[in-house]
Amino acid sequence: MKTVLCYGDSLTFGHDPIGQNRHAHEDRWPMVLQKALGEGVYVLPEALGGRTTAYDDHTAAADRNGARLLPTILASHTPIDLVIIMLGTNDLKPWTGGGAFSSRNGLKRLIEIIRSHPYPFDHQVPEILVVAPPHAVPTANDTGMGFLKGIVEQSQMLSTFYSELADEFGCGFFDAASVSKASPADGVHLDAENTRAIGRGVEPMVRMMLGL
Repeated sequence: MKTVLCYGDSLTFGHDPIGQNRHAHEDRWPMVLQKALGEGVYVLPEALGGRTTAYDDHTAAADRNGARLLPTILASHTPIDLVIIMLGTNDLKPWTGGGAFSSRNGLKRLIEIIRSHPYPFDHQVPEILVVAPPHAVPTANDTGMGFLKGIVEQSQMLSTFYSELADEFGCGFFDAASVSKASPADGVHLDAENTRAIGRGVEPMVRMMLGL
């Protein structure tokens, strides 16, 4: 049995851009990936709305700092064969990282944590698949995503930064913007079809990295 950990934010959680709902279980991209891979692989979603790569956000009750929580999550779910990281959009908020380069630095820290973690029982260091999140898109509606103004261009820079970092560290890379697009309802989150598209899109890369 192979284990895949999906480490993400509201785009992995399945936040519906219409209202304050969550997409049905079967529409969330980790579950689409699970169904495609079959019973020989266990896909574990670890998602939290507002999660950053490595930056504090004191505006919510939950700890959103991905770097601080990652060691505990790795220890909880070892052995892990592959970690898929899709984070960075929340780093673009002016009160967290503030831009795409901050996301790049936070992603680098997450990779370092995964590579240096003291895995017990001689478990191997998992492979890493870096996923650049879909771009933010312009929207005329102010639905609480008040940080959206000015981040559309920054979000478009993430794929370049992330692909370069993946090459540097020998990680897999997938650009989710190649298969999915944010909803203009709030400019950031994905409708059900675009959420499912990420699961279908990463499947070939995941199969290759797991040797399936």
